[in-house]
Formats: sequence, C-alpha cells, structure tokens
Amino acid sequence: MNVEADNLVRADAAFAEALVEALDIREHETGDHSKRVACHTLVLARRFTADTDQLRQIYWGALLHDIGKIGIPDAILLKQGALNKDEWQEMRTHPEKGHRIVAQIQGMEEAAEIVLSHEERFDGTGYPRGLKGEQISLGARLFALIDTLDAMTSDRPYRKALSFDQAYAEIVKMSGIQFDPLAVQAFLAEETTLREMVEAKCMQSHDPAITSKANERSRP
Repeated sequence: MNVEADNLVRADAAFAEALVEALDIREHETGDHSKRVACHTLVLARRFTADTDQLRQIYWGALLHDIGKIGIPDAILLKQGALNKDEWQEMRTHPEKGHRIVAQIQGMEEAAEIVLSHEERFDGTGYPRGLKGEQISLGARLFALIDTLDAMTSDRPYRKALSFDQAYAEIVKMSGIQFDPLAVQAFLAEETTLREMVEAKCMQSHDPAITSKANERSRP
C-alpha cells in the first residue's frame, strides 16, 4: 500500500471512530463497548480470512454496529426501565438506521451489511430480516458471538458482570441456535486469547490490517 492509500485508510478509520464517539456522547458507554467488540471480533475473523480488506470491513462493521441508535429518541435509548411494545419496536429499527448511515461511506459495503445484520440469529429468529444460517454475513455471525460475550462479562445497571466461564458455558449452549457453530468452534480455539482480552477490557483503537497480531493481543 502506498503512502497516499495508507493515509486514506487511516482517515477512514478515524472517521468511523468519530461516529462511534458521537454515539458515546449520547449513551455514555457505547464507545468503549464498540472498540472492545471490534478488537475481539478480529480474533475470530483471522481464523477465517487473512484478506486485509475483509478484515477492515469486519472491524468497521463491528465498531459501527450500534451507530443507528443515533436515530433513536432519548426517551427510549436512555430509558432506565423496561421498554414497552412500541418502544421496543422503535429500538429494533436501529440496524436499518445504522445501515443507511454506513452504506453512504464509500468502500464500506460489507461493513454496512454487518451493521444491518448484527441482531440476526443463526436459527432465523433475529431481526430485522429474519436471516438464517449462512444468509447472515460471516462478519455478522462472528460479531454476534463477541457482542454477547462482551455484554455478559460487563456490568449492567440491573446486574453485575458474569465471569468468563459463565459466559463461555452460555455461548457453547447456544451453538446452532443463537450462534453459528463455526463461530463457536473459533471461540473455543481462541479461548485463552479472548479470556485475557476480556479480563483486560481490551479496547485499543487500530487499523486491523496494519497492526500486528501480537499487538492486538497485548493488554492496554
């Protein structure tokens, strides 16, 4: 990659991260979560591809997965209690809203598809399109597992974080239901690395194609 192209890649990465920071201003936690899951999703993705362009798309898709929540009203997005039926229906529009945003960025077609599909489930019971199995993009299938791992191992207002071992058991149980069995196999193969990263709350910001695997696995 020449200097000009490299600078463009870095500028695109910085822009993607700026979008996440914009959402973080509203939600006060999404930025850290998004950076962590983008970093962790790459650990799984590298077991399936060494293509730098595809890795970038997966990284950006994971980083920007919740960007559509910018279009969700504060009364719903920041509500402390449970959402009612109408509020939940509005919240479920965030993948499509996010897709409309990311799809306008040149060269982010695959990332936009991950944003649109990140709430789909392997058994077809997810949303917004009810996709099943390999109808869901690889990046979205890998991300779904990592997103759940991060959610379970992070503190929430209504509960304390679960241990990695508790999350591990739940992920294995949901293989073929919520998660792609191949993604679960990759998770099992990378258990040691992901355990270390989860415990360190790794959320480093980087271009996935030019950062070494060793650096990605290092603690922040």
